[in-house]
Amino acid sequence: MAPTVRSSNKSFGTLLVAVAVIGVVVLGYVVSRPAKVITLDPASAAGLTAAGIVIGSPDAPVEVTEYADFECPACGNFAVLQEPDVRVRLVETGQMRFRFVDFPLAMHANAVAAHNAAHCANEQGKFWEMHDAIFANQGNWNTQATRDPRKVLREVARGVGLDDAKWVDCFDSGRMLPQIAANRAEAERLRVSSTPSFRIGDRISAGALTFDQMKEAVQQETARLAGDSAAR
Repeated sequence: MAPTVRSSNKSFGTLLVAVAVIGVVVLGYVVSRPAKVITLDPASAAGLTAAGIVIGSPDAPVEVTEYADFECPACGNFAVLQEPDVRVRLVETGQMRFRFVDFPLAMHANAVAAHNAAHCANEQGKFWEMHDAIFANQGNWNTQATRDPRKVLREVARGVGLDDAKWVDCFDSGRMLPQIAANRAEAERLRVSSTPSFRIGDRISAGALTFDQMKEAVQQETARLAGDSAAR
C-alpha cells in the first residue's frame, strides 16, 4: 500500500503546482490585459448641435471657448495653473464667460472615457468639480487608467461627491457619447489643430494661454465689440 500513497501524494502535489501556475497566468492576464477603449461614433452626432459646458454670466460681453482633451498634458497645465485665475478674475467679475468643448484626440486612448466621466458628472450638476478633479489628478488616473479607466475615474467621481449608482449608470450607458462626438465634430469643422485651443471672437489661438494673455485678448475683443456697437 505504501507505493500507492506516495503515488497519490505525488499526483496531488503535481495538481497543486498546475493550479498555482494557472492562477499566476490568469492573474497576469487580468493585470496586463489592455483596458477597453471607449471610442466615438461620428454618425451618432447626426442632428446634434455642439454645445459644450458654460460657466459665467450670459450677459458677459465676451465668450471664450476652449477646445480641450482631458488627457492632454498642456490642457492639464492650463486647467491647474491658469484657469483658476481666469475664473476668479475674469469670469466671476463678469468680463467673460467660459465654454469648455470636448475635443478628445484619437492619439489619447483614455480621453473619451474621461470626457464621458465629466459629462456624467454634469447630469448631477457637477461638471466643473469633475473637470477640475480629472485635471488635478491627470498624472495619476492617466497612468493607472491604462488598465482600468472606469475604475479610476469612478474613484474621482466619488471624490467630488457624486451619486455613485447614477454616475455608473450614465457612464456605462454611453448616452453622453453622441454629444461628445458632436462637440468634437465642431472643433474639426473649425479646423482646430491642437489642444488646448481658444476661440475668442472670430480668432482661434492654438496652445495654452497665460492669464495675462487671456485678459489681454478678452479686453481687445471687448473693445472691438464696443467699437462695432458704436459704429452702428
